[in-house]
Amino acid sequence: MNFSYNVRIIALSVTISLGMIAQATTAKAAETETLLVAGGCFWCVESDFESVKGVKEVISGFAGGTVKNPTYKQVTAGGTGHYEAAQIQFDPAVVSLDQLLSMYFRSVDPTDAGGQFCDRGDSYRTAIFAKDAVQKAAATQAKAQAQAALGQTIVTPVLGKTTFYPADAYHQDYYKSSERLAFSSVGLAVKKSVAYKRYRDGCGRDQRVKQLWGSAAPFTH
Repeated sequence: MNFSYNVRIIALSVTISLGMIAQATTAKAAETETLLVAGGCFWCVESDFESVKGVKEVISGFAGGTVKNPTYKQVTAGGTGHYEAAQIQFDPAVVSLDQLLSMYFRSVDPTDAGGQFCDRGDSYRTAIFAKDAVQKAAATQAKAQAQAALGQTIVTPVLGKTTFYPADAYHQDYYKSSERLAFSSVGLAVKKSVAYKRYRDGCGRDQRVKQLWGSAAPFTH
């Protein structure tokens, strides 16, 4: 009898432990939401939103096209239908979806249908990829509010759920990488972080955003 009793106690303990582990895993997963946006150069979107409290990580990649597992070269050459996109992973208990959407619109030029700043072409257009009805409603509302605040027509579309393809490691955290480039359009043997800053300034991103949004622009330097 004692042996049977002990077995039951052990089994109960194991069941409770497994339940607690499952609850902890579920809670951890619930703490992370994702928002997928396109805002021109994905290095810039990654840099901007990784500075936001509550954002855990931003991954640069591609979305909205028809080619599976596209390369950067394929996307920038055109014809794949993909946007340069950024997957924002965030803790909704710290920063809300509405806050991120508001910041998104005020960090781009949503009046430009042909690209962003010095980057022209379909892959550099703006868009929000809503993964469900909740995100679609929030994005549509944020767009209307941004348009009213700006007083100009916003052309950024709110699109549906799509497959996101992360870009290769070369493009991740580009803005803060100390890796040196043998050659770039902004200098020889410069760190990626330095090349990024020179590119961003030369492209006029912050200047145009500040011109449009003034003090409401969250990331201009």
